[in-house]
Amino acid sequence: MALPASENGATAASSKRKKYALIAGGVVFVLVVLAALVFATVVLLKDPVRTETIRDIVIIFLAAEAVVFGLVLVILVVQVARLTALIENELRPILESTNETLGTLRGTAQFVSRNMVGPIIRVNSSFAALRRALGAFRAGRTR
Repeated sequence: MALPASENGATAASSKRKKYALIAGGVVFVLVVLAALVFATVVLLKDPVRTETIRDIVIIFLAAEAVVFGLVLVILVVQVARLTALIENELRPILESTNETLGTLRGTAQFVSRNMVGPIIRVNSSFAALRRALGAFRAGRTR
């Protein structure tokens, strides 16, 4: 369903405004980050002792972050191993049982088709042929 021309134009103008606002926001963000980097560089160059202290603190935080990432990686590996074991030990037997059930169902459907549906269809077709034959004889009698 197409929008009327006035609503379609308003939507396009609104979309352009959003696009320009997003671009302007991105430019402002980049400028703020650059200003912060320049300010941090100037402050750090003025006081070498403070710079060394901040450097040491950052190194400690990075080391702690590496330890946390290492632990998260170990937990991830353990979870993948548990998932593999779950698939191997629990889902595979369920799938095998499902396949066995489908095989039984297929056999049952073939049995019913062979022993019930087939004979019923043959009897019905025989009755239909008999009805047609009787109808043909009746049509011949009325002439």
